[in-house]
Amino acid sequence: MVTPARTKPGTRVERGAETTTDESAATESPWVTLVWDDPVNLMSYVTYVFQKLFGYSEPHATKLMMQVHEEGKAVVSAGSREAMEIDVTKLHAAGLWATMQQDR
Repeated sequence: MVTPARTKPGTRVERGAETTTDESAATESPWVTLVWDDPVNLMSYVTYVFQKLFGYSEPHATKLMMQVHEEGKAVVSAGSREAMEIDVTKLHAAGLWATMQQDR
């Protein structure tokens, strides 16, 4: 079933304008949530947060936590912009430093 195209809030439809491949690729590429290293949270707490918020197994959560610790950041989730905004908000509520960016 084909649904009609919708515009996102805060955007407008350009009548007669054609979408280029670059523009459509930019809107279709997924977003990612990054967690950054900080001097405050214990490694065990970061592992716990990853398990509780994302449902990751302990080994996977530990692997991501070690990547944050050793490399300074790690991608912890990927998806739509709206979903990543929610993930960032949850991570902030848990006291972790998180941002999101479009994955290219």
